Amino acid sequence: MKYLVVIAFSIICSPIFSQEEILPRGFTPEERALLEWNNFTQIPSAVGIETPPPYPVRHMAEWEELQALAIAWRAYPTILTQIVVAASQEVKVLIFCDTETIKNSADTLLQVAGANLTNVELIVVPNNSVWIRDYGPNCVYANDVEDLNFIDWVYNRPSRPKDDALPTEAGAYLNIPVYSTTLNPERMANTGGNFMSDGMGKAFASKLILNENGPGNPFNAGPHTEQDIDNIMEDYMGINQFIKMETLPYDDIHHIDMHMRLLDEETMLVGEYPSGIADGPQIEANLQYVLDNFNSGFGTPYKVVRVLQPPAANGAYPPLGDYRTYTNAVFVNKTILVPIYEPQYDSIALGIYREYYPGYKVVGINCNSMISAKGALHCITKEIGSTDPLWIVHKRLPDVENNNDLGDYQVAAQIKHRSGIASAQVYYTIDTTQAYESIAMQSAGVGDDWVASIPHQVNGSQVFYYISATANSSKTQVRPLAAPMGYYEFTVNDVISAVAETNELKMEAIYPNPAIATTVVPIFAGNTMDATLELHDVFGRNIKTIFDGRLQAGMSRHYFNASNLPPGTYLVSLKTATEISSRKVIVH
Repeated sequence: MKYLVVIAFSIICSPIFSQEEILPRGFTPEERALLEWNNFTQIPSAVGIETPPPYPVRHMAEWEELQALAIAWRAYPTILTQIVVAASQEVKVLIFCDTETIKNSADTLLQVAGANLTNVELIVVPNNSVWIRDYGPNCVYANDVEDLNFIDWVYNRPSRPKDDALPTEAGAYLNIPVYSTTLNPERMANTGGNFMSDGMGKAFASKLILNENGPGNPFNAGPHTEQDIDNIMEDYMGINQFIKMETLPYDDIHHIDMHMRLLDEETMLVGEYPSGIADGPQIEANLQYVLDNFNSGFGTPYKVVRVLQPPAANGAYPPLGDYRTYTNAVFVNKTILVPIYEPQYDSIALGIYREYYPGYKVVGINCNSMISAKGALHCITKEIGSTDPLWIVHKRLPDVENNNDLGDYQVAAQIKHRSGIASAQVYYTIDTTQAYESIAMQSAGVGDDWVASIPHQVNGSQVFYYISATANSSKTQVRPLAAPMGYYEFTVNDVISAVAETNELKMEAIYPNPAIATTVVPIFAGNTMDATLELHDVFGRNIKTIFDGRLQAGMSRHYFNASNLPPGTYLVSLKTATEISSRKVIVH
C-alpha cells in the first residue's frame, strides 16, 4: 500500500495540467486522494507579506467602483470572450494567461469578437484553472478609503500551486501590497466563492470555512476555533461580524455564491426552489436564521429578494440535474453580468436585476457549457477596486405609508475620501423624462455623515433620486454608479397599515424536514403569550427545550441543530397554559 500511495502522489504532483484540461471548481478525485493521504504542505512559489496589514482595513463590496476586472484565460473561451466584451466597455480587463500561446489565442478571439482592446491587458502569469474567484486577490482599503491592498488566503485545492501564487504575482504587476494568511498561527484556507461582504464590516460564508480550518484539517491551518477565524478575518479583512450558515446537502462545494448574493448593504438576493426541492429547505432555514439573528450595517432587518433557480436541461433539480444559478452574477461598475440558461426562465431573473438596478446595463451570458462544473460568471471573475475610492454608503428610502404629516424625506449618507469631501448633493425628480433638481447636502457634524431633505410630495407621487459627492481632490462619484440613468426610488401614499390582534397560536411546518443540521420551527402567535417549545423522541422523552419564555405577537422562528441527533422520528411540542400541539420531524 505504501508504494501505491507514492505512485499516486507522484502522478498527482506531476505537470499534468495542460491548456486544454478543464479543472473543476471542486476537487478532482486525485485532489481528494491527496487530501486524504497527505496534509496540504504545498507552499506557493510566491507569497505576500505574512502578517496582517499594519492599519485598520475595510473589505470592498462588489458593487463599489472598480478599476479592473480580472479573469484567468484557462477554459470556456466563449464565455470568457463575452465577459471581456461586456466588461471592457466599463473598466480595464486583466487577463492572466498561463503561457504565451494561450495569450496569443485569447488575443485573436477578442479581436474577432470586437472587445474594446484599449481596455484589455493580456498578461502571462502562471495559473492552473479558470476559477479565479476562489483563489484571486481580495481587495481591502486602509482606513476605509486609503491605499488599496490585496489579501491572499491559502487556496484549498491541492496540486494548483500556480493558482495559489497568482494573487502575489498580480500584486507585483499592479504594484499593490499583498498580505497572505500563510503562516500559523494565522494560516487560513478559504475560497472567494464562499465569501461575500457588505463593505461595512459584515460578511457571509457557509460553515465550510470552519470545517476546513478546524481540528484535523488537511491544510496545516491552526487548527482554529470559530473565534480564531473571526479574529483573522478582522485583522486581515476588516470583518467585524462574520455570519456563517449551514452547508447545503446538494451543493457539495459549499460556496454561497451559488445560491445567494448581496445586492446592496441591506438586501439579499436568494435563490429559491419549488417547495421541498433540492437545497431549497436548507437555504430557507439558513435565511431565516440570518433574518432572526442579524441586522444590516444600518441596524435594520435585511430585505430579501427571491429569484427562482431554473431546473437543468432535463427538467430536474439537484442532485438529479445541474446546479443552475442566477445569483452567480457580477457587478462591473454600471454593468451587471448575469448567467442565463433558457429564455423561459431567464427573462424573469434578468427582470429582477433590471428592476432592482434601473439604468444599469444587465447582460445575460449563457453558462450552460460550464454549469456542470458547479460554477458560473461570479466564479471566473474577480474585482479589482479603484485605487482612489470615493465611498458613498446610503440606506435606500422606503416607501412612505403615511404621507399626511407634510414632512420632508431625509436622505442620509456616509461619504468618505482620503482628501476629504468638498460638497455633496441629492438630485431628485418625480418624472424621469424631466430634469433632476439639486439639493445641497450638509455635514451632519458626526463623522462622515451627510444629510439633505427631499421636499414633501403629494400622495401617489413616485420619487426618483441619487447622491453625488465631490472630494477635495476634485474627484466626483455618484450612488448608484449608473446615475443619472440609474436611481433609487420610493412612493408616497396615505395608507396606514393596521394589524388585527387575535389569540391564534399555530406551529407552522418545520423545515427542512427531513432535518440534517439547522432546523427551523416557525410559530405564529396572534398575541404575546407564555409558551414552551420542546423536542421529544418517540418515547416522549424530552431531548431538548428549544424555547421557554414569552412569545411575541406575530411570526417567530426557533431553531435546533439536528446534526448531533441520532437518525429517527421526533416530535416538536408547543405548550401554553391552555393547549398543546405537536409536529413530527424526521432526522437523517
